[in-house]
Amino acid sequence: MNSTLQHALEIHYIKLHFTLEIEEDTILPENKGSALRGGIGEMLLRANCIQNRECEKCYFLSECVIQHTLYSKFEKKPSFVTTGESIGYVIECEDYRKKFTVGDTLKFQLLLLGKTVVYFNLFLQAIHSLGMNGLGTNAGHFHILHIGNSSGEPILDKTNIFMEKYRVGKIKDYVQSRLEIWNKDVMPSKIVFVTPLTLKYNGKFLNEFNMDSIIRSVKRRIYMLDCFEGVEGDLAYNWDYPVPQIKWQRAYRIKVRRFSSRKQSAMYLNGIRGELEIGRIEPDTLELLLAGELVHIGKNTSFGFGKYWLVE
Repeated sequence: MNSTLQHALEIHYIKLHFTLEIEEDTILPENKGSALRGGIGEMLLRANCIQNRECEKCYFLSECVIQHTLYSKFEKKPSFVTTGESIGYVIECEDYRKKFTVGDTLKFQLLLLGKTVVYFNLFLQAIHSLGMNGLGTNAGHFHILHIGNSSGEPILDKTNIFMEKYRVGKIKDYVQSRLEIWNKDVMPSKIVFVTPLTLKYNGKFLNEFNMDSIIRSVKRRIYMLDCFEGVEGDLAYNWDYPVPQIKWQRAYRIKVRRFSSRKQSAMYLNGIRGELEIGRIEPDTLELLLAGELVHIGKNTSFGFGKYWLVE
């Protein structure tokens, strides 16, 4: 692995696999990543906010557990970051069913990054409370059936928590494990975006895929995570990675509605999904793109946006 990129990928992470059991017949939102994020935020506010959700007036803002979990601060804030910070976690759910009956299961993944890995218990409490209060407009109730680590070993099984199985890795380890799949004779030729990608290029949101923009976005995401954890990754950010050619693509627009508990208002998130066939990927670029697989790219990553896979 490129030593410059390897150093930049010294970012801690853990990916948790949740299985929820639905307790009643219900209708759940199609985009559950957004719904789960909103629900987790609401449960954290109900359990921890002492200033009637008026963050600007709160004397205890610097010690707020909600800020530490959902809006954790950068160790070194990038100059281009001007909005609120929410980089330490990603919620993934590719189950788009709406109708659920009692006994059905719903699976999703929670990716914790950098310093946020220590706040697992707060996320766990919030998800447990969300199950008791209900998810979505129909308030569908559930309980946590199982939580597994990246290897499938149980961290929580019914009522038992096994923190010795809470094994934190580094992004460089994920990249190395993915590199072992590919060799000079078998290389990825496609990128499949399984969740919406929201990216700007030359000041405009993309309506079709652009490899230069994707490469820049991965570099930016890794650099932001370096700054979040305090890793010095400037060299990898400034490195020019060869950009593979797009041979063919299929892109279509996606619009996702979400409700913000903090702002008490609805909004729409836009992006594109689809796939693109690409030419030869140089080794350095392959390593960078494999890192992007794990951490997601573009805007709205905390809701699960910007997830892709490299495939043959």
